[in-house]
Amino acid sequence: MPLRTPQEIQQTAFEAGINKAKRPIGRLIVGSVLAGAFIALGGVLSIITGYGLPELTAGNPAVQRIVSGLFFPIGLMLVVVLGADLFTGNNALLVSPLLKRQLGIGTVAKNWCIVWAGNFVGALLVAYFLVYLTGITAAAPYSTALNTIAVAKTSAPWWVVMLKGIGANWCVCLAIWLALSGRHLGEKLLACEIPIMAFVALGFEHCVANMFFLPLAMMQGAPIGIADMMLRNILPATIGNIIGGAILVGLAHDYLQRK
Repeated sequence: MPLRTPQEIQQTAFEAGINKAKRPIGRLIVGSVLAGAFIALGGVLSIITGYGLPELTAGNPAVQRIVSGLFFPIGLMLVVVLGADLFTGNNALLVSPLLKRQLGIGTVAKNWCIVWAGNFVGALLVAYFLVYLTGITAAAPYSTALNTIAVAKTSAPWWVVMLKGIGANWCVCLAIWLALSGRHLGEKLLACEIPIMAFVALGFEHCVANMFFLPLAMMQGAPIGIADMMLRNILPATIGNIIGGAILVGLAHDYLQRK
């Protein structure tokens, strides 16, 4: 079967948004915890692969970004194919039903808050039980890389993190829209791969990914605190992600494809 047209993609996104907003609370919590865990899985894989070739990447920094970008998208692939609930994806998917008055603003805000918290729990569980306790990233060069990443992510100005958050979720939600165009597994996986690789290589800020990277770095002794993590990165990244997903994808494409 051919790919869906832009109009069909928008209708599919609308229906997906309705389904996600009306999920029973128990399923929403489980789906959001799984999504956070999936993104964390992609995060640790990107660290191991991207920073595991120090001799090669020392003089070629773009190589590290490209390799990390190639492997990080497994998280979104699992979210899209298995129907988990990702905060950044829901930023865009729930906009069309809201604009068409099929959902209220309270319902959308409640969904986003629950899914954001569930994603955080899933990312923390993977960071602590599957990575920190097992020591996967405890030795150099991975420990050094995580320390450097944590310091850089919490040292940038607030507005820079927010702008990078806009770029990150613009890419993530475009990947979801592309995946909605496909009808087969291969099409969906390729759709997730390319935009996500772009946002990782460009160094944009994704709040759910940072819910994994920053706590793991703190567990391993990075010189940042909880206040640094939340106020200097995750919160401004979250605001930027909402803008990038809800406005640049959800609102923009609803307007473009509206009959």
